[in-house]
Amino acid sequence: MLSSYNRDMSLVEQIQKDITLAMKARDEQRLSTLRMVKTALQHREIEKMAPLDEKESQAVLSTLIKQRKESVEQFTKGGRQEMADKEAAEIQLIEAYLPKAASEAEIVAGVKAVIAEMGNPTMKDMGAVMKNAMSRFSGGGIRVDGKVVSDVVKRELAGK
Repeated sequence: MLSSYNRDMSLVEQIQKDITLAMKARDEQRLSTLRMVKTALQHREIEKMAPLDEKESQAVLSTLIKQRKESVEQFTKGGRQEMADKEAAEIQLIEAYLPKAASEAEIVAGVKAVIAEMGNPTMKDMGAVMKNAMSRFSGGGIRVDGKVVSDVVKRELAGK
């Protein structure tokens, strides 16, 4: 049911188009998630007092995904599986509007490249390695989970 993401349209326009499709299909779950995403984007636009660019829109969506992942974890711990499943479904829907996330192998390769460029960083340099790795990924338009990058950086630096 998701219309393919059209790069000629802004993210908000695309989401509005998909809201209309969800309404016509009477898909309540999708409709409520899309409305929540649109509201978050509009809220950020109001805070900024200017239209969001592609990167800023993606940052809002990444934040929404991160919040949902935390909720899934909490609901699972609390034995509320139906709520965890609902949040997981929302994550999948929101991710459809973002560029493909990097795989663990791509993250490891990127972190190794950053470490090689920096010479011989130690655990004390973890912050600098993280900063360089995250900017490398975002500069390349690659979406990564900061927690996964952090784990990989720790593992790589500990292996030295």
